[in-house]
Amino acid sequence: MPLSAQAEDNQQRDKEQEQQIQKLAKEVDALKQRVKKDEDKSLSKWLTVGGDYRFRIDSLQGGVTGYYQYMGPTAMPVATPGFDPKNDTLMTNRFGLNIKAKATEDVTITARLLMYKIFGMETGAPVLAGFFADRSQVLDGTIGHVPVDNTLLVDQVYATWSNIAGQPLWFSVGRRPSTGGSPTQVRENGDHPGTGGVPGLLVDYAFDGMTVGYAPDIDALPGAFGKVCYGRGFEAGYTVGNSLNDTEMLGFQLVPIDTDPLRIDFQYNRGFNIFDNPNNVGNELGDMDWLGAGVLSTLKKVGIGDLTTFASGGMSITHPNGSHALLNGPGSADSGAGLLANGTDKSSHTGWGVYAGLRYDLPSGTKIGAEYNHGSEYWMPFDPAADDMWTSKLGTRGNVYEAYLIQELPLAPISSYKAKTFVRVGYQYYTFDYTGSNNWVGAPVSINNLMASPMNAQMFPPMKWAQDIYATFEVRL
Repeated sequence: MPLSAQAEDNQQRDKEQEQQIQKLAKEVDALKQRVKKDEDKSLSKWLTVGGDYRFRIDSLQGGVTGYYQYMGPTAMPVATPGFDPKNDTLMTNRFGLNIKAKATEDVTITARLLMYKIFGMETGAPVLAGFFADRSQVLDGTIGHVPVDNTLLVDQVYATWSNIAGQPLWFSVGRRPSTGGSPTQVRENGDHPGTGGVPGLLVDYAFDGMTVGYAPDIDALPGAFGKVCYGRGFEAGYTVGNSLNDTEMLGFQLVPIDTDPLRIDFQYNRGFNIFDNPNNVGNELGDMDWLGAGVLSTLKKVGIGDLTTFASGGMSITHPNGSHALLNGPGSADSGAGLLANGTDKSSHTGWGVYAGLRYDLPSGTKIGAEYNHGSEYWMPFDPAADDMWTSKLGTRGNVYEAYLIQELPLAPISSYKAKTFVRVGYQYYTFDYTGSNNWVGAPVSINNLMASPMNAQMFPPMKWAQDIYATFEVRL
């Protein structure tokens, strides 16, 4: 074959091969697009499911001091001797199911379901023993956070619209993630708080409401954000034959910096038309303000481990309207007790609380922590959903000391989730200076003056001290 013909033949074959390669490349691209579409439709792209399980055992003991028992507005108070309540072993199961669904590119729905049950009991009677207001009945905002039965209940469910108008702006509405706020996640071995949380010293209650937030990108203030929050604590219903108003909460939170090494937060809340009994509202007692600030810091490689420290402070300010709580709801007898006041007292009272702690994390997965909090005579946060058996420790009018040890188990997860299994043992010790911890009805009385006069009569047996030795086995994914 002449050289010219051979060259022409080679060119033809090269051209055909190039065409085949281009055709193959187009087929590969088409296949990639089909695979991508299939992946985009897969569950893992729009649905995330997680959860947690906890077994807990508590050994509870305390001391009630002698007092006068309130018997009603027309009955004589009865002198009651002190006693020492205890429960040697209280065991509970708690299960949580977390679901997050991405509806569109910028809209997600988040839900958390909770079951919390006492071993050998289908009610919360062993915990709702009547020593403290927040542990005398199950409230709307404590469902799933106080052990009752084996029903799986909705703790949180809310929709979030992010990146509104292409800006770092979001709107969220529903049953809010307003429990377990910073820095309480430290002792719970939880994750770093995000933009949806609340300051744990001021609020620990599952509110129904909404939030508008903004997170500007500022180099000097990494992670900074601010938000306005609204919540409804009581729906008064139709006005026919009903003089009550809705109980509402308005809050402002500013977090100027939020990083792993440092988080700073400021909070202001206002509660309007605060009710007397959440489950049987008979009267409105007035309004209340809350202010708080907190610092959370984690330092890497302090010695052989990492050190987390935090400190929070808060104030509560009452604005009573002179009305009193009704003993058994609408139309019942007047108790004579108002918003942290008795009788004709309409004075505004200011309380304060502080909360501090640290945790040292070792490379072995061992974490050692200690915490302290103190509340003044008129201290009144809104923390009834806190994870404490006796009463929310952060609402104590007195002192609470706590020490704990967490041991994470070196077990490899079988999925891509950041699963972990650990045990936690701890000790809480309460000393009460005044009555009425976590109760906004009635004036507090010094624990040492309860027998000084029948005028100091109490509805709840007043504890002078309490302790809780506890241990947990927990699985999270």
